[in-house]
Amino acid sequence: MAMVAANRAPFGQVLTAMVTPFDADGALDCRAAAALAEHLVANGHNGLVICGTTGEAPTLSDEEQSRLVSSVVEAVGDRASVVAGVGTNDTRHTLELARAAETAGADGLLVVTPYYSKPPQDGIAAHFLAVADATDLPAMLYDIPGRTGVKISADTLARCAEHPRVVAVKDASGDLHAGSWLMRSTDLAIYSGDDALNLAWLALGAVGVVSVVGHVAGHLYAEMVAAVGDADLDTARAIDRRLLPLVDGIMTRTQGAIMTKAALQVLGVLQSRAVRPPLVAATDEQLALVAADLDTVGLLPGSTAPDASRRKSA
Repeated sequence: MAMVAANRAPFGQVLTAMVTPFDADGALDCRAAAALAEHLVANGHNGLVICGTTGEAPTLSDEEQSRLVSSVVEAVGDRASVVAGVGTNDTRHTLELARAAETAGADGLLVVTPYYSKPPQDGIAAHFLAVADATDLPAMLYDIPGRTGVKISADTLARCAEHPRVVAVKDASGDLHAGSWLMRSTDLAIYSGDDALNLAWLALGAVGVVSVVGHVAGHLYAEMVAAVGDADLDTARAIDRRLLPLVDGIMTRTQGAIMTKAALQVLGVLQSRAVRPPLVAATDEQLALVAADLDTVGLLPGSTAPDASRRKSA
């Protein structure tokens, strides 16, 4: 099986943007978070991204984020990298979160483009470089203009890549052409940040994925990454096509965190599908729909769907 060198995949190759479990009253459930982290590591993941978009970070207090990082780090030990989301639209606040994540034991930082205020590229670069200077942790920059309102320019990424602790980009821009140029012009490790384009990014040379659907399909994404590394595109395509109904069901039916928690509850991994406002928990109808998606792709216990990802005989 072909593997990517550690220095090319600094946080692992199969990462999930982990949901944050809450109890029925909306309180942070660190015990459930630790159990979920262990479940993910046991099912194909060698990295976890916490306190990100899917982790509902904007609704977590700073103290909750620190407790969550500590709980997940303690649960997985050295079996997986733990990358803590620390990005906000306030550089000073982001630096505080970065230092707290380092203290809590995180292995790396996820830093999204400052959102809402639409800073110029000089401001974005200054924000990222300030975070890189604030701790000794490596940083993954997060380009998701659909949420932030601003795309990170090629020049900004090249400038930030000169910093020794800026080592990776999670790309959810959908701009495969720009991503190819980025891989040509820098040594940054590129991670797919969009499950619909995981195969495309891997085929172009991304080192791995930061997935949402990976919560319930981590072992299949691990097979996809390995298949692309082995130049077995038939297998990689089969996995991608098998998972399409689930990708659509989780990512487009209402909202990713909502449907991911619903899918995890269907599988018995989470007891509660509670989210924090302004999100609203999945309805019983949506729960039934995601159960049907899981069944369609063969991931519901007792499903009879064929294993389209089975590797070809040598």
